[in-house]
Amino acid sequence: MSDPVLEILRTRPELAEPAAFPFGFDVRRAYHVEEVHLASGAPLEPIAGDDTGGTYFLCGGTAVLYASSEGDAALLADSVGEALEILVRLPWWCKDVVSTEMDEAELLAALRAADDRAREEVAPQLDAQRATLLSGLGLPDRPLVELVAMAESAAGRTEPDHVLLNSRELRAYRLDESFRQPLRDIVLGPGREALARLRSGDSGAREEVAADPELRTGVLRAAQYDRRDGDLPLLRFLLECELLERERAGQTESYEERWLAAMLVAWHGQDGDVPLLRSATAGQVTDSAGAVEWARVQEARRYARDVAAESEFTWIGLARRQGRVEHARVALIRLLDATGPDADRLRELSRALERIGDHAQAARAQSSLLSLQDTAWDRASEAYVLARLERHKGDLAAAALALERTRAAVGADGTAPDETVSRWHRLGLGRLITEQHLELTLAAVEAGDVELARATMAHGKRLLKTIGKNSAKALSGLSTRAAWAVAGLRSSGS
Repeated sequence: MSDPVLEILRTRPELAEPAAFPFGFDVRRAYHVEEVHLASGAPLEPIAGDDTGGTYFLCGGTAVLYASSEGDAALLADSVGEALEILVRLPWWCKDVVSTEMDEAELLAALRAADDRAREEVAPQLDAQRATLLSGLGLPDRPLVELVAMAESAAGRTEPDHVLLNSRELRAYRLDESFRQPLRDIVLGPGREALARLRSGDSGAREEVAADPELRTGVLRAAQYDRRDGDLPLLRFLLECELLERERAGQTESYEERWLAAMLVAWHGQDGDVPLLRSATAGQVTDSAGAVEWARVQEARRYARDVAAESEFTWIGLARRQGRVEHARVALIRLLDATGPDADRLRELSRALERIGDHAQAARAQSSLLSLQDTAWDRASEAYVLARLERHKGDLAAAALALERTRAAVGADGTAPDETVSRWHRLGLGRLITEQHLELTLAAVEAGDVELARATMAHGKRLLKTIGKNSAKALSGLSTRAAWAVAGLRSSGS
């Protein structure tokens, strides 16, 4: 459903004109300087622009996002009506003279002074134009402090759902740091609150934490950075919960939280905890003195006391486990935008983005990683991963180009001696490359790209002849499906 205030502006020129000048909301400029989209994938519609090249977007049919032509973007308001209230009553010439720290009288004085300058330099009819818009659009007469707070609140909610990306480069538009809440505070919030309840003796909190592994992870992380002498009983409780989780999950259980809980308990060096610690650490702790030394080693290796020293990937992983996928996505994109030619960081970003299902951003990281590789083995290893990511994001032509690079790197295109190709395949890389050829063949058939399907299958057949027997056997099911899919294209006359 269209926004009613927006419809009024689109159908009433006498209101659209003052909205455009002097207040900078021109519905005739409903376009942006470059193609963009939201990282979350939510609908995005340009609805107005200003004379600096900036654009106002409707996000998801309701909220209004403003993007400058210089690469900055922030949520302005929760509706077009609220956006016009802010733009008309706190226009652009007031931007640098108002703040949330001012009271109503101070805001009113600052606005009057700014308006006086605007009447002289920009808009002699300012008062009449403002009154016409406020009346014609039916906008309320809110206190200025409320308007300023609304604008501040909206900007602070830009992330994670309203992050704007350049569609070609996939880089995020900037957001002032003052409007960004650290991811660690977001993901640690529930754990910190539950830890406070546990410390107060809340029995309900014990039941919740015992039943919720994700919440328990947050509690353990909160306790890691806020250690108190009286916490041993609840730390012991948390470790017992992790041991029960291990019994329930069996071999699929992750030991990370159990190890952290054990470290926190071991630091206290109590004889009575040794049996519990021996079980939690697979026998590494056998006495109380050894428990303290073991805890000291673990802290030095992986469990710092300073929350600010923790890797951002820790919070990204916790966000993903908590179901905060958009928070994780935005954090990863921001990290990728800030990452230079750092192969280890790019590899970590590529894998993390793939895990949350953002194959386009993962391919961006992987492409940069591939460009840094010096050896043929490394180029082939990273190129086949890029092929997988490009295929998953739907760019089959790009996937084919990546596979071409893998073949060139290992000499499977006929440029290397047979014994060299054989060595690559004995080491297992050939199987992975061959698998990606077969997967791309099936994807091309499904997409109706006959030429790509046939060409890729031809390469796949040649590769199947060079990889080891065990590798070929492992891929037999996939190769049969790919071969039948291509044969089907021939029988259908394609």
